[in-house]
Amino acid sequence: MRRTCGGRSESGRGPGAGFPEQASYRRREPVEDSGESGESGRPQSGAAGKGPRGSGPGNGRQPRPGPGGGILMGRPFGVPVYVAPSWFLVAALITWVFGGQLDRVLPELGAARYLVSLFFAVAFYASVLVHELAHTVAALRFQLPVRRIQLQFFGGVSEIEKETETPGREFVLAFVGPLLSLVLSGVFYLGMKTVEPGTVPGVLLAGLMISNLIVAGFNLLPGLPLDGGRMLRAVVWKLTGKPMSGTIAAAWVGRALAVTVLIGLPLLTQTGALGNSPDQVSGMDTVTDALLAAILAAIIWTGAGNSLRMARLREHLPELRARTLTRRAVPVESTTPLSEALRRANEAGARALVVVDGHGDPTALVREAAIVGVPEHRRPWVAVSGLAQDLTDGMRVPAELAGEPLLDLLRATPATEYLVIEETGEIYGVLSAADVEKAFVAAMARPGS
Repeated sequence: MRRTCGGRSESGRGPGAGFPEQASYRRREPVEDSGESGESGRPQSGAAGKGPRGSGPGNGRQPRPGPGGGILMGRPFGVPVYVAPSWFLVAALITWVFGGQLDRVLPELGAARYLVSLFFAVAFYASVLVHELAHTVAALRFQLPVRRIQLQFFGGVSEIEKETETPGREFVLAFVGPLLSLVLSGVFYLGMKTVEPGTVPGVLLAGLMISNLIVAGFNLLPGLPLDGGRMLRAVVWKLTGKPMSGTIAAAWVGRALAVTVLIGLPLLTQTGALGNSPDQVSGMDTVTDALLAAILAAIIWTGAGNSLRMARLREHLPELRARTLTRRAVPVESTTPLSEALRRANEAGARALVVVDGHGDPTALVREAAIVGVPEHRRPWVAVSGLAQDLTDGMRVPAELAGEPLLDLLRATPATEYLVIEETGEIYGVLSAADVEKAFVAAMARPGS
C-alpha cells in the first residue's frame, strides 16, 4: 500500500517538500529562543505572583520550577501547595526584622524574641495562603483548573490554567484575594481586643493585622500583575468589549506603578511619611529602602510585561491550527526497512512516516529523533517498527483542532509526534511538537501584535 497522507508544514516546506536526501539527513536543531517566550511549549494563563506579601491569579508567564516547585505542604481542595526555597530566605529576613522590633517593645524576651518572630513569619505566610486559596476556590467555582499554589519570595502565586470567559468573573476572581486579606485583618483586630496590649499575643495580633492590611492595600493597586490590575483589566474589558484593551491599559498602569514605587518609596522614608522623623533615618535605612523599592519595581514591571506578552499570544492562538502545521506523511508497513521508507517519503515529498497494519489502519509513528540516530549504512537493515512509537488515543489529533484546545491536547499527552486525522478517520499527516513550538515562538515574537 502506498497511500500518501496530505498536510503541510509551517516551516514553509509545504506538501511538496520531503525528507532531505539520506546522506544529509540531520538532527533538527532546537528552536532559537526569541526572548519573548519564557519557556517552550504550552502557555500558562495565570501564574504571575504579585505584591510584596500577597498575590493573585495573574496571567503573566513565568518559568516553572522543577516538577513540584518546592516542598509539597498539602492539597487543599485537591490543589497542591508548595513552599519554594526562596520562602526560607524571606522567613529568615522577617524573623530578623520583626525580632529587632520585639527587642524594643518586649526587651524581657531576650533571645526568645526570634522564636516569636519565626512564629509570626509562619503565621503571616499562612495568611498569604488564605489569600491564595480565595483565588483558587473562586477559580474552581468557575470551572477553571488550578495547577498549584506556591508560596515564594515576596508572596504567593495561584497558577490558574485558563482565562476567565467574562469580565465579571475576572473581576470576582481578582477581588476575592484582597477581600480575604481584609477579612483576616479584621479578625486579627478583634483578637487584639481580647488580649492585653504590650504582651506577646497582642504584638503578634497587631503585626498580623497590619501586615494583612498591607497585603490587601498593595494588591488593590490598579496595575498588572496585582489583583487591582486584574480588576482594572476587567473594567476596561467590560467597557470596550476587548480583553486585549483591558490588558494593555492595566499593564501600562502597572509599569507606571513600578516607576512610582522605585522613586516614591525611598522618598517617603526620607521625608518621614512612613512614621520615622527624617533625622532618625540612617544611611543603612536608605540603602535598604532603595533595594526594597528596586525589587518591588522589578517584580511589578516584569509582571506587567509578561501579561502583555500572554495577551498577545492569546490573540494569535487561533492561528495555531493542526491542519496548517501538519507534515505530509507516507504509510509504511512495520517490516519496511528504514532506507526504503525514507525513499518513499522523499519520492512523495513527505516528512513523516506512519506505520500501518495490513488493513491500512495506523498503529504507530516513526520518531524523527530515532531516524536521526540510525547511521546511513545501517538503514537498509533496520525495520521502521524498531523506531516507532505506538499510537494512543491522546496522540490522535483532529485536523481542525486549533488554538488553546490544540495546546491542551498536546500538553495532556506529551509526545514528539502526533497523528492528525480527518473527521472521516482518514490520515491527514503527522504533527511535530517541534513545529508547534516554532509557531508558538513566532507568534510571541511577531512585531506590532
